[in-house]
Amino acid sequence: MTGLALGCRINRKSLFDRKHYFYADLPAGYQITQQRLPIAVNGSLAYSICVGKKPAQVVPRTVRVKQIQLEQDSGKSLHDDLRSQTLIDLNRAGVGLLEVVLEPDMSCGEEAATAVRELQLILQALGTSQANMAEGQLRVDANISVHHPGEPLGIRTEVKNLNSARFLAKAIDYEIQRQISELENGGEILNETRSFDYKLGCTVPMRDKEGKQDYRFMPEPNLPPLLLYDSGSLPAGVDPQQVINIDWLRERLPELPSVTREKLVRQYGMLPEHSVALLNEVGLLEFFQNVMKETRAEPKRVTSWVLNTFLGFLKQQNLAVSESPVTPAALAELLDLLVLGAPIVAQRKQTQVGSMRIWVRPLALLSGWEMRCCHELWCSLQMQFGFHMAVAVV
Repeated sequence: MTGLALGCRINRKSLFDRKHYFYADLPAGYQITQQRLPIAVNGSLAYSICVGKKPAQVVPRTVRVKQIQLEQDSGKSLHDDLRSQTLIDLNRAGVGLLEVVLEPDMSCGEEAATAVRELQLILQALGTSQANMAEGQLRVDANISVHHPGEPLGIRTEVKNLNSARFLAKAIDYEIQRQISELENGGEILNETRSFDYKLGCTVPMRDKEGKQDYRFMPEPNLPPLLLYDSGSLPAGVDPQQVINIDWLRERLPELPSVTREKLVRQYGMLPEHSVALLNEVGLLEFFQNVMKETRAEPKRVTSWVLNTFLGFLKQQNLAVSESPVTPAALAELLDLLVLGAPIVAQRKQTQVGSMRIWVRPLALLSGWEMRCCHELWCSLQMQFGFHMAVAVV
């Protein structure tokens, strides 16, 4: 489904290969991958970046997808600098993973980070993966090279195992400047593997790749070819539940993030960058839609409250949307009260500080922790409207 969502050509027959090399986190001495004939090729990933400040301009970009392949994961190396030793975690060694290989169509860290965020949303929408980078469910290896316009690509370095979009952007931008500085000072770029030290904000060498390594690729003897079908090639008499029908999967693709953003802009008249922000935070779009169902406030006001006040409150408290003590119904009720009292609020702001009582969760009791969190959220009204806020339970 990932290949279909990225517009790839799906190979109805794909093959598995053994890639031989010795490394401490690969105890078998080889990795099963798809070197010769991967499951999907020749797709594209569309994404948008915001250019400028206010008003920001949303610029569409596209990066080509070279191929999507299935392979084995390796273990994880844990470097202990204090003891000058490396520990190996083999819990994930041998586990299957999906690798998406992109062409060198991006020119800065922001583009790469935005493309990865878009891929993350697509994987989550499809159910392919939760794609939580902090938990290692989505990792990025970035290949970086610099060259003058019109000249061939330069020698590349690879920055391994980046586990956040923010670190990805920083690592790429640092590596671009490092390579430019090296070349301008008469040095040369080594074909090497590097890692990103987030504490120092720079990349550091891991191992070099000089002297082209012979991986001795060979057909994987223990795995047969992976065969897929379309509606025209299904063998007669075969149980449809026992085969994978590409056309059947294509018809059942869920709504992709790009389509959802277009609908939000069209339905609520919001800015494109606001639709991007709603989708980038897990659970925030559903929260926004639930508020819209229960409030009489205009979409513009709801969008502002959700993206600024509500989301700012969550980040301040280091909470996910799913952990919020403030329900969509409570925020909708508050917005309705603000709609009814907007003229009074404006008058009070110019004359004297007033007070207002808000019913946070009707017919339910709040815990002390929830009460404190809600109180901090509603206190932001002091800054916006100039009145004191008291939280009451009915």
